[in-house]
Amino acid sequence: MKSKFHHVIVAMVLSATACVPARQFEDLQKKEKACQEEAAKLKNTNTILSTENTDLTARNAKLEEGVNKLANDSAVQGNNYRRLNELYNQLTASYDKLLANNEKLQAGSAEETRKLLNQLNEARTDLQKKEDALRKSSADLDSQQRDLDESKKALAEREAKVAELQAIIAQKDSAATSLKNAVSKALMGFENNGLTIEKRNGKVYVSLEEQLLFASGSTVIEKKGEEALKKLAVVLESDPDLGIVVEGHTDNVPINGTLASGARDNWELSVLRATSVTKILLTNSKIVPTRITPAGKGPYMPLDSAATPEAKRKNRRTEIILTPKLAELMKAMGE
Repeated sequence: MKSKFHHVIVAMVLSATACVPARQFEDLQKKEKACQEEAAKLKNTNTILSTENTDLTARNAKLEEGVNKLANDSAVQGNNYRRLNELYNQLTASYDKLLANNEKLQAGSAEETRKLLNQLNEARTDLQKKEDALRKSSADLDSQQRDLDESKKALAEREAKVAELQAIIAQKDSAATSLKNAVSKALMGFENNGLTIEKRNGKVYVSLEEQLLFASGSTVIEKKGEEALKKLAVVLESDPDLGIVVEGHTDNVPINGTLASGARDNWELSVLRATSVTKILLTNSKIVPTRITPAGKGPYMPLDSAATPEAKRKNRRTEIILTPKLAELMKAMGE
């Protein structure tokens, strides 16, 4: 009986001994898993911190750049601030010195003490004024810096607008130059023979003297003038955005009676001639009538105000004013 009980106890001991390593292994596995999870969390946290560190470094560099710019722009006010600060330090030293003298002279006469106290009060008052001036200077410096920043911003915007306008104006001037060259090429045989072409203020002026277009007092265009106008129309119809104004001009010699054209004075004559030129430009061309504006100026815009026959000849003319499209320029100026 005793032997059987001994075997049971031995078996139980052996069984208990075999179970201990299995539990330890499970505990180790749990610890290993916990360590792995903790390592993953730390790795994720390290990634987040690295990203934040990069952002903070970039923001810090930007802030340093702004601080350097502010320091350079406020050099004058900074000097004033430092000068006032030096005065403040000097007054502070004087005040400390007077306090020390006061302690030494406390055992002296009442009169000396009174004088010293007066000096201390004056120094205190002066010191307070300097402190107030220093604070005011610092506030003024901040205000002027804000004004400076605003002025720089406004200046940058203005410079950008000016650059934009200059680019548009240059583009329009280039368009006017190209237009003048095209007109000159088309009217090569007529230029300097009663016809001149000029570019002024971004526009092209084609001026035709009376002798090229009309007989004296007439509104019927001569054959040679009609030929020149038809060649000009070919150039004008190629640019549908081109503005066209036809101006009739006369000399200041009054008209006696009524001309065969029906004109009773120079102003009516100039209007009728401008209308005749306009009709020739529109005949057998693709120019839209609304693009052309005929106008009569009579004798009121002379090229030469002298009373000589040569001056009067110059003034009797028809001017065709060509204006490249200015919509972009007008838009930029209106913004």
